[in-house]
Amino acid sequence: MQNVTAVAHRGAPYRFRENTLDSLRAALDLGADAVEIDVRLTRDGVPVLLHDETLKRLWELDRPILALSAEEVRGLTEGAVPTLAQALAATEGHRVMLDLPGTPDVRAARKVMDVVRECGADERVYYCAGARAMLAVRAADRSAEIALTWTTLAPPRPALLEAVRPRWLNYRWSLVSRELAGRVHRDGCLLSVWTPDTRRSMRRLIDLGVDSITTNRVDVLCRLKQSAG
Repeated sequence: MQNVTAVAHRGAPYRFRENTLDSLRAALDLGADAVEIDVRLTRDGVPVLLHDETLKRLWELDRPILALSAEEVRGLTEGAVPTLAQALAATEGHRVMLDLPGTPDVRAARKVMDVVRECGADERVYYCAGARAMLAVRAADRSAEIALTWTTLAPPRPALLEAVRPRWLNYRWSLVSRELAGRVHRDGCLLSVWTPDTRRSMRRLIDLGVDSITTNRVDVLCRLKQSAG
């Protein structure tokens, strides 16, 4: 059980606002093995931490991130939306999963990956999202570590797996069964899941053989691992 990777979903969102530096630091203080963050590009091509297309849900500002410069985002949120570079500095020495919900092409992927490289974080960063974004990441970097997010019980086609070459398959936790876990491992991938938040569901997934759990309650998962150890 202790080998299961505990990934903090957007940091510690029950304690601090998601995808903020305080949230990331809190998750690491709680014992997370890695943090998952969402990255989108501003109008001027700066990667910042935001899951949604707009600032409305978190900041009550119905402004698309792609329509704002990095400086405008900083001003509108009083600096609370960090850049990717700031997030990588705050998580120095720890694994980081970058979810790329707004990465449509290789050019966008390269803007994100250039920052990772400039920060010297290549060895500790891995990428997740659907097929389109992960194909872009693979095209931008043949050596990138990829967690391909998959949302149906039908397995990814062999041609897609060959093109993306994921290390992980990343499933919604409620889809996972012993049969699915066995198939993923037979295909040569590790199995990651998102986002169970109860001790019962986490224990069930661990018993099914998952390799990584991304959760909003990383403190619960870490305590579960410790008690098993």
